[in-house]
Amino acid sequence: MCDNCGCSEMEGRENIFLPKEVKILRAEQVTEHEKHFTLRMADESPFNFTPGQILEVSMFGFGEIPIGLASSPVRTASFDIVIRGVGRVSNAINQLGKGDSLFIRGPYGNGFDLENMRGNNVLVVAGGIGLCPTRSLIQYIIDRREEFKNFTLFYGTKDPKSQMFHDDLAYMRKAADIQYFETVDRPDDNWQGHVGLITELFKRTEVTADTRAVICGPPIMFKFVMRELHTLGLAADNIYVDLERRMKCGVGKCGHCQINDQYVCTDGPVFKSSEIDNLEEAL
Repeated sequence: MCDNCGCSEMEGRENIFLPKEVKILRAEQVTEHEKHFTLRMADESPFNFTPGQILEVSMFGFGEIPIGLASSPVRTASFDIVIRGVGRVSNAINQLGKGDSLFIRGPYGNGFDLENMRGNNVLVVAGGIGLCPTRSLIQYIIDRREEFKNFTLFYGTKDPKSQMFHDDLAYMRKAADIQYFETVDRPDDNWQGHVGLITELFKRTEVTADTRAVICGPPIMFKFVMRELHTLGLAADNIYVDLERRMKCGVGKCGHCQINDQYVCTDGPVFKSSEIDNLEEAL
């Protein structure tokens, strides 16, 4: 309480733990486990965020989970998330459809350093579901294409049926101002693209030392991709990694995401390689 007037010190402040309602405009099962949602604030207010930030998404009676935003912040009328059904909360959310409600907190965390990327070449290396949080950056670059030089995307999945955002991929395969390379570990009879590790895609294009690189995907992928980037001469300050998989509360209170003196939810989820190179638990 305030000593002078007796009012609450919290009066006028936003409650960071109070979720807001959003409406589901679209819900599509894109793979066996992942469902793509397009959302809008229930009060139809614009939703502003930076590519790379996350939301806490909740469903009453089940709980909440941290999820990366998967659309460009330039498109303010709605925003996208992708939920992988792997537990009680995510499986419950994935039963919902168009017209249903969800609740969100956020956005939280530090996103991608757009100022460092503008006017430079950008490479995004996404493995599996790592395409979801990087999609916010990918779409942003496409929306503001004139602000960036060469844009390259490497996308790797276990098999063709694990690929997501098929309309996006079809667009990028044909786009003259995007270098898009894809690979799978296990091809099916219809696959005509590259087969093998995502690091093999470096042989198919030129990555210059002044490139800004983004990595998101399975933990095993980080080490090998970073090794390739260092070999190519990229400075650690120009390599970004997304570590959102470690988060829980989103606001630095639970300690679940703590790595030494860093909190992924407040100091990240996007980190420069130079910020985590000496943190053994980071990757």
